[in-house]
Amino acid sequence: MTTASASTKNGATDTWPALPYAEWSDTCTSLQLWMQVVGKIRLALTPHLNHTWNVTLYPTIRGLTTSPMPYGKGMLQIDFDFVDHVLRIESSERGRQSVPLAPMTVAEFYARVMKALDELGTPVRIWPMPMEVADPVRLDTDEVHSAFDREFANRFWRVLLETTRVFDTFRARFLGKVSPIHVFWGAMDLACTRFSGRTAPEHPSMPGLPDRVTRDAYSHEVSSAGFWPGGPGMDAMFYSYAYPEPAGYREFAVKPAAAVFNAAFGEFVLPYEAMRTAPDPDAELLEFLQTTYEAAAVCGKWDRAACEVS
Repeated sequence: MTTASASTKNGATDTWPALPYAEWSDTCTSLQLWMQVVGKIRLALTPHLNHTWNVTLYPTIRGLTTSPMPYGKGMLQIDFDFVDHVLRIESSERGRQSVPLAPMTVAEFYARVMKALDELGTPVRIWPMPMEVADPVRLDTDEVHSAFDREFANRFWRVLLETTRVFDTFRARFLGKVSPIHVFWGAMDLACTRFSGRTAPEHPSMPGLPDRVTRDAYSHEVSSAGFWPGGPGMDAMFYSYAYPEPAGYREFAVKPAAAVFNAAFGEFVLPYEAMRTAPDPDAELLEFLQTTYEAAAVCGKWDRAACEVS
């Protein structure tokens, strides 16, 4: 199947392809673990930034990138290419290595990436335990997860890229502190976070994350939105939450009609399928982002005049 047809088969629009979790769950799990290998390399090489922003990945016109990472006196960059389906590892001083993206175990992917780094003269050693996954198995010994479906990997990337495009519009409406639009490889979600400017109470512990990471991420009051590709029994969705959650937040009237507050998640959710099949998917998503932000800002009494573009 060609890359072009991958974006349209069974999809309501060319721009927003269908992404039913049940049809690519094995690939999604493998890809999440492959992303953790690359993300942990970024964690090992980059200086710490507030809210752990130094470890994230970024959508590109072909896939995902670490962006340049310091290595010695040069820079190292690793890119997932979901068009040609290859992982590129490039050094500003030492050339390029690549790893084909094809069905293989996580352990084999780990070994190939580490071998490529060694052959490039840029060896990196990481802690091989995955984060934010149930029943974690060391990345260097995982012989269970091995699926890779090119079509669905391409679809996932296209959704991330189009979501970034819409999030860029939403992000530009805010004058206050706002995060980059980035992919957290632990949960495989793309996120953008606005800050009120006020500090927040210490965040409680979260499964699969060290307390220091969680408390750094939520050191200040936030309204955060993102896209998550789904999990067992749950299809892809957009989400939006506030921390700390102010009184009246979950009862706030948000749009579009398909958006609801999910008490189990503690956040508003908009099913991806409902958004992508709407007459104007971009407008549907922007409405969700705007009204859920307003829920946080109004109920939390943010200084909106100081934070928002008039």
